[in-house]
Amino acid sequence: MAIQVNDDRMTLAITKVPQVYLYGVIDADAPQRFEALVRSGKIPRGSDIYLSSPSGDLRAGLALGRLFRAGAMVTHLGTPRRSLRSGYANKTAFCVDACTYAYFGGLYRWAPTGFDRIGLSPHSAMDPKAGDTAQAQQTSNDVASYLTDMDVDLGEFTPTLTTSHDAVVWLTADQMTANGLANNGRLPLTAKTVLLPPMPTLELNQDDRHGSHRLVLQCRPGNVTLTAYDFVGKTRAREIVSHATRSYFEVNQQEVLTEQHDGVSVVDDAVVITRPYPSTELVDLLSAHTIGAWAGGRTSAFRYGFTIKLYPARDAIKDYYNACWRAAPWPARQKAAKAG
Repeated sequence: MAIQVNDDRMTLAITKVPQVYLYGVIDADAPQRFEALVRSGKIPRGSDIYLSSPSGDLRAGLALGRLFRAGAMVTHLGTPRRSLRSGYANKTAFCVDACTYAYFGGLYRWAPTGFDRIGLSPHSAMDPKAGDTAQAQQTSNDVASYLTDMDVDLGEFTPTLTTSHDAVVWLTADQMTANGLANNGRLPLTAKTVLLPPMPTLELNQDDRHGSHRLVLQCRPGNVTLTAYDFVGKTRAREIVSHATRSYFEVNQQEVLTEQHDGVSVVDDAVVITRPYPSTELVDLLSAHTIGAWAGGRTSAFRYGFTIKLYPARDAIKDYYNACWRAAPWPARQKAAKAG
C-alpha cells in the first residue's frame, strides 16, 4: 500500500488538515508505516483519509482502522492526485474487505459519491468454516470485536453477506447512511430531558467534525428560553463574537429571533446565543426538520454557527412539549395544537 500526504499550503488553507491517500493492496506492514507518519507529525489528528484498495491483509485493515479512530480521523473513498506528467489515471476508488473495515475506523465517515464503490466479499470474515477453522473463527471474533469498538453494526447486511453468490456485496450510500455505516461528518444527536416542574428542560447535543454544539430549551411559568452553545474554544469564540454584528436562530432554515450586536456572547469556551422563545411557537418544533443558531457579520461572507436535524429527537421533543404544557399552561386557544 502506498501513502500520499498532501499538506501543501493550498490544501491546508481549504481543508485545515492534510489529505492523506492510502491506495493499493493493504500489506501487513501498512499500519506500521502509517503510524510512523502519525508519530512524526506528518499526519496530525483529524486528518482526511482517502482510501482505494481492492484487497489486502484483513488484520492490517483492522489495525489501520484503529489508528484512524485513535486520531479522530475522517475517512472517505478517493484516488490519489496525479501530476500532469503521469498521464491518465482511473479516478474511481474501490474499497473492499480490509479497506472497508479500515474505512469503518473513521470517527467521521463520508458515504461514497460518484462512481466510487465500497463493499465486502461474502464469507470474507463472516464464515468460520472457510480455510483453517480455528484461524477463521479467531478472525471472525477479531472482526466482531473491532466492529463493536467502532460502534458499527453490520447486522442488516449479515444475511446477504452469508448467502450471496456475488464476488462482492456493494453498499450504496443510502444504505450506509441509513444504517450508520457512514455519518457524513456528524455523530448521532443525543437528547436529554428533565420533565418535572417547575422547569422542564430539553437539551440537544450534536458533535460533528467542526466541533460540539448544544441547544437548551427551558420552560418556566409564562415563558420559554432557548439557548445555543457552540463550543469552539475561548480564543475562537472571542474572535467570532468580536466580528458579529447580529445573531439569530433558524427554524427550517428560516431566520427568527434576530438581534443586533448584543445578542451573542462568550461563556468559557463557547459562543452563546440566548433568547426568550415565544410559547405560541413552541408547538412548531414538533414538526420542524431543523433548528440552528448563527452569528453574522456586516456582509454575508461572515456567518458562523450550526444546524441540528431534529428528527432523531422527535419523541424527546414531544415529551418536553407536553411537560412544558403541564408546568406552564398557555391560553386555551392553544389547546387545539397540543400534542397527543
